[in-house]
Amino acid sequence: MLLDTDAIVLHSFEYLESSRILRLATRDAGVVSVLARGARRPKSRFGGSLDLFTGGVAHLAVRPGRDLQTLTGFDATRARHGLAADLARFTGAAALAELAIRFVGEVPNAAAFDALVATLDAIMAAPASGAGEAALAGAWHLVAELGFAPAVDECATCHASLADDEPAPFSHGAGGVLCRRCAAQAPGGRPLPARARSAIRRWAAGEPFATEGPADVAAHQRLLRLFLQAHLADGRPLPAYEVWEHQRWGAA
Repeated sequence: MLLDTDAIVLHSFEYLESSRILRLATRDAGVVSVLARGARRPKSRFGGSLDLFTGGVAHLAVRPGRDLQTLTGFDATRARHGLAADLARFTGAAALAELAIRFVGEVPNAAAFDALVATLDAIMAAPASGAGEAALAGAWHLVAELGFAPAVDECATCHASLADDEPAPFSHGAGGVLCRRCAAQAPGGRPLPARARSAIRRWAAGEPFATEGPADVAAHQRLLRLFLQAHLADGRPLPAYEVWEHQRWGAA
């Protein structure tokens, strides 16, 4: 079966003497692994179209049941070289790519694909000081489009409504904030200020919300990481996320 679909290059590594294996986020097939035969040859038909984070139209020869599909062509429409301009942008984009690779799966999810596209463009357009906020917003939006948005307006356990202007304990295991009664029965929740609840609500909906500086970004990164570990990561580490969170290579 032949499939033409919007796609983004999320990961690439060399294969044999002249080819590459890529991980692509696609609009119509989720995240797929593909073989680009001859991509490393000097006169390859792919040229420079397979650079990291490049967007375009992927032409795939798909065989159901196979783990590795064949990339027959890639028409690049959006290069994102600006994501490599500094560490903040690159690590934020790499963390988003890791989340997509790990959690989207080989199922069509146009909304998740659009969230990924919008986030990469937002990170590239942001100043270096705003790259962390742009990546955070996009990560929560992607999580929401995957169906795992945390509860921030009602208790994650009993579903009682919570006032917008009140702090509330956030339970990673329960999947969101808790009312006072449920929090008393499940101690250990992290207090989440009303402003932080608003930020997560807006980001999950794909809307902007300004952080209050690096310390605020760091607090949100930690909260998101713990939420991912509780609900999506299956106990496996998220190396690119950890590098992004700590802003240094080899961080743990």
